[in-house]
Amino acid sequence: MKSIVFVGMAILALVQLTGCTPLGVVVGGAAAAGLVAVEERSVEDAVKDAGIKVAIIDALFQKSESLFVDVSTTVIEGRVLVTGEVPTEEDRITATRLIWQVDGVQQVLNELQVSNKETVSSTAGDSWITTKLKGRLIQDLDVKHVNYAIDTVNRVVYLFGIAQDQKELDRVYLHARDISGVRKIINHVVMKDSRKTK
Repeated sequence: MKSIVFVGMAILALVQLTGCTPLGVVVGGAAAAGLVAVEERSVEDAVKDAGIKVAIIDALFQKSESLFVDVSTTVIEGRVLVTGEVPTEEDRITATRLIWQVDGVQQVLNELQVSNKETVSSTAGDSWITTKLKGRLIQDLDVKHVNYAIDTVNRVVYLFGIAQDQKELDRVYLHARDISGVRKIINHVVMKDSRKTK
């Protein structure tokens, strides 16, 4: 049973890595490789990130089903953005500790919120904000949207990824700020030229 769950988690990691729907995962292995090829990170880094993501999901699941459900992670070049909502500060610390124990993790950006569970309406609102912002980035030809990951928790928008330059990042920020319902924007985007040479 655990192996079935782990395969499912691996598929979820691939979905998050490529931005594809589950159907896209089935049909689009080649398309996923093409998408990775146009990102700033190398194909090798993208594969490593997918492995890190799966290992994190497994570690959270092995520790606690609630952590597995409540904690979301995005991995780009070994940097891990942690979002979601947990009931206690202890859960927040536990998640951080588990993620740091995964091979390949270079940095943990813990943005877990400690509070009561979100309501269905706030979750729907967060999804709407994320979808709206992703749509705007896709339509903006001056933004290389594949280099950005977006998450929204309690109307706080988290920007993560690799910007071509400050001008591009400013455009992304303005798109986010212009969406109704957004109460705060937290930026964890790095500049393309500021990354360490590998």
